[in-house]
Amino acid sequence: MQFWWTYKTEWHAVASWTWDAHDETCGICRMAFDGCCTDCKLPGDDCPLIWGACNHAFHLHCILKWVNSQTSQAHCPMCRREWQFKE
Repeated sequence: MQFWWTYKTEWHAVASWTWDAHDETCGICRMAFDGCCTDCKLPGDDCPLIWGACNHAFHLHCILKWVNSQTSQAHCPMCRREWQFKE
């Protein structure tokens, strides 16, 4: 009986992350949270998720555009409650 010995010469680590949101896509642009909004080229710190007091999450750029486009008081695009940023 012959035995073959093997040695690992390289090791490649792999990591993954996800946002802690109930949905997987932005309710405004419909892009995945692990990607980026339509204004950004690359996902990451420049395109974070923002939660409202109602616990709905959106890309930062998407909700800022939404809030600024409202003529009167801004409302959540999902549940229509008054929009307030979660603290």
